[in-house]
Amino acid sequence: MSTTRRPLPVWADIVLLPLINIALAFIVVGIIVAIIGVNPVEALRLLVAGAVGSPDAIAYTLYYATNFIFTGLAVSVAFHAGLFNIGGEGQAYIGGLGCGLAILAFDRFLPAWLLIPVAIVAAALFGAAWAAVPAWLQAWHGSHIVITTIMFNFVASALMVYLLVNVLIAPGSMTPQSRPFAASAALPVLMGSTLNLSIALALACCIGVWVFLWHTSWGYALRTMGHSPSAAIYAGTNLKRMTMLAMCLSGALAGLVAVNELLGVQHRVLLDFQAGYGFAGIAVALMGRNHPLGVVLAALLFGALQQGGAELSFDLPGINREMVVVIQGLVILFSGALEHLPRPWLQTLLSRRA
Repeated sequence: MSTTRRPLPVWADIVLLPLINIALAFIVVGIIVAIIGVNPVEALRLLVAGAVGSPDAIAYTLYYATNFIFTGLAVSVAFHAGLFNIGGEGQAYIGGLGCGLAILAFDRFLPAWLLIPVAIVAAALFGAAWAAVPAWLQAWHGSHIVITTIMFNFVASALMVYLLVNVLIAPGSMTPQSRPFAASAALPVLMGSTLNLSIALALACCIGVWVFLWHTSWGYALRTMGHSPSAAIYAGTNLKRMTMLAMCLSGALAGLVAVNELLGVQHRVLLDFQAGYGFAGIAVALMGRNHPLGVVLAALLFGALQQGGAELSFDLPGINREMVVVIQGLVILFSGALEHLPRPWLQTLLSRRA
């Protein structure tokens, strides 16, 4: 007698299924690594050691994961509203502009306990403002959110180049970057030279997103719009306002990348500090099933791949930086496009056990 497939439990959908996808990805990676003449077991050992093998490695892994949490949450909030925000790169960049302007304007006058919150709020507001324009175009003019958000990434890049070359550049500097921030603008370092207090802000944002989406009426309305716009309209939800709310929250979360990068590590405004975190956040959100807990776990994985991959390319001559990108790409492939591949047999197995 055949077993009826039941929907996966929440814990299996958020944790078990992604773990199976990651295992499948690493099996394929192991085959590729063996083909090019590298011992897969040794490569895996070096990857893990590079990610968590020392306090400095752990610090770097958590530092990268902090940025992935911000951008993963940004994509998740928009996705729950039925919006595919792929403009996190530009929103993080403009968030850095707001953060930097606040610091450059007030770091000589305000104490650290007031200056840092002002910079955090400025980063969130600028990121939200940059996301609000595509949201307005979608809500009131029917422009496709995917097209407008990706176009705004390029606009943000061009704007930052102009400002850093012509306006914000430090006097006498040949490098397009601002003057260094005052010491009062630096976030406390928790471990190593990179991990700073912004990781606490990232975890607080996870809790805030969870409370907002699943324990407030606005969050319920936002998720209803994502599942069925017609049902949301019937319930009295203003879709235009909800679109603006979802995208502004998404942009604000992406803008907080600047807190980790500029206040925690770089201590000045410079070009390309966001370094692809906005695009990687899409994969983090997909792997984390758009749930804050899943986003944290996926961000830790991507942080480990980022740090461990750098060490791997350094220790093994047969594996270069491009091979590390291939590893990340395969994880994204199995967690995104092929995420449902193991779902049928996993449903069958859990149904039999039930």
